[in-house]
Amino acid sequence: MIVVVAGVAASGKSTVGALIAARLGWPFTDGDSLHPAANVAKMHAGHALDDADRRPWLTAVTGRIDGYLEEGESAVLACSLLKRRYRDEVSTGRPTVQIVFLDVSRKLLTGRLNARHGHFFPATLLDSQLAA
Repeated sequence: MIVVVAGVAASGKSTVGALIAARLGWPFTDGDSLHPAANVAKMHAGHALDDADRRPWLTAVTGRIDGYLEEGESAVLACSLLKRRYRDEVSTGRPTVQIVFLDVSRKLLTGRLNARHGHFFPATLLDSQLAA
């Protein structure tokens, strides 16, 4: 089984995903680590990614999932997967992939984002994620 913990920035994907993985003794992948350098630079500059930017990242996420499945290994991944078509892409034809989408209030998200230091997602991009 592959559990994908999804949601907007600051929803707790990485924290929840790592806790689930540790509890189950499964490997954990943070989807942020799968972004190409150009995406990271764009996000650090405070710009939202578009679908074209996300394509290589989504390919990497799907590749990681397929790698775990091919090895018969269970795992947990944390990644935004904000659009339904992204969630469909990583789960279609993969019946053991389960997506858990975290739902967090805007107030809590804004507070978490404003408290972050050194992370590439500023609170100013929250609207772009919530609109996805």
